[in-house]
Amino acid sequence: MKLKVALHGTTFQFKDLKEVLAKANEEKSGDQLAGIAARDAKERMAAKLVLADLTLGDIRNHPLLPPETDEVSKVIEEAVNEKIYAEIRGWTVAELREYVLRQETGGSELRRISRGLTSEMVAAAAKLMSNLDLIQAASKMEVTSHCNITIGQKGVLAGRAQPNHPTDNIQGIKASLFEALSYGIGDAVLGINPVIDTAESVKEILLTTKEVMSKWQIPTQNCVLAHVKTQMRAIRQGAPADMIFQSLAGTEDGNKAFGIHVGLLDEADDLIRKEGTGTGPNLWYFETGQGSELSAEAHHGIDQVTLESRCYGLARKYKPFIVNTVVGFIGPEYLYDAKQVIRAGLEDHFMGKLQQLPMGVDVCYTNHMKADQNDMDNLAVLLAAAGVNYLIGVPMADDCMLNYQSTSYHDIATLREMMGLRPAPEFEQWLVRMGIMENGRLTPSAGDPTIFM
Repeated sequence: MKLKVALHGTTFQFKDLKEVLAKANEEKSGDQLAGIAARDAKERMAAKLVLADLTLGDIRNHPLLPPETDEVSKVIEEAVNEKIYAEIRGWTVAELREYVLRQETGGSELRRISRGLTSEMVAAAAKLMSNLDLIQAASKMEVTSHCNITIGQKGVLAGRAQPNHPTDNIQGIKASLFEALSYGIGDAVLGINPVIDTAESVKEILLTTKEVMSKWQIPTQNCVLAHVKTQMRAIRQGAPADMIFQSLAGTEDGNKAFGIHVGLLDEADDLIRKEGTGTGPNLWYFETGQGSELSAEAHHGIDQVTLESRCYGLARKYKPFIVNTVVGFIGPEYLYDAKQVIRAGLEDHFMGKLQQLPMGVDVCYTNHMKADQNDMDNLAVLLAAAGVNYLIGVPMADDCMLNYQSTSYHDIATLREMMGLRPAPEFEQWLVRMGIMENGRLTPSAGDPTIFM
């Protein structure tokens, strides 16, 4: 494996694959904080040149974390289709990038080769791609999923209704939920982040959302984003959960910091399939985000883009209904400004889609980051062009419980109108019956939550 290159009179020698991947990454404050980033643009370009000439076999033969010591690596390794891998192991990373971007390479071809790729190979290709490359490649890939309804079709932009409340007040949650529905948002999921992480509170919220779904005959699915153990207790107590949720990290140690492991996820998967209320077959909701492993001191010297891709390698084991990267939530320590957030959102969406995940993005930032709502508008438009499966909707783009900025209900409605996108078909039929939408456009009744009162 050649790890040396001469560039404009300077020879760059990298010690291992881990260093090449880290220094080939676009500038990220998290990598700088970890002390693994390129010193300057010249070293970054040298690392990209070295990475471009490495083969997919080189990457697989030099694991960043051996599967014998890390269960995320084991899950990724065991998922590789050996026949397909044998066909492409001699490709360089540059050749993988070219194949993905080639005009004649369609979604079915990408779906096939994805089965022979590891998450590290996918991350390597992303590091050689421009923002436009990431958008173009992702736009080719249609990844559909079905819980109670189907989302992910070409031309569909779904929305998660996120009616959070700072005290889990049921009436407050319902008021926000009715506003979301009035704008046509909620086909991805009615998903609430609870303040109170108890089985009783989770059960009450699930009962509330299921009651709203039943009363108004809404074709969607519900979920409460508590810790997976709390949800499991609520489900065993009879809570009506269509899906089960968990945040993921890209290393075993990172997941231990979340209080989870593969055995627990397997147990939860069995429970939601036996006692959940969703039709299926896709019954999981996962969230990720660049930098979480470094926060837990569980990154093992690996860069945050590669670790994020490994999250997706773990997620695909469970065939989820939705996955999203909460792209700017952790803060400027990991993504310093709008430029880094936009880049990360496009990277994450591409890497997830190439690993055949139904990817959404929480287009978001925190108030101590060098970003603003205009930057998020820009990223939302780019992701809509890239074919993102869904976006997050919160009232006025300001989550009053999690205290961060995201996209609003009407932002998603605007993107649909502007870019000729539609809600999920079954959900749109319901919107038409409710008088909220007609011929793919919102009616004058839209945005009025009192129609549910």
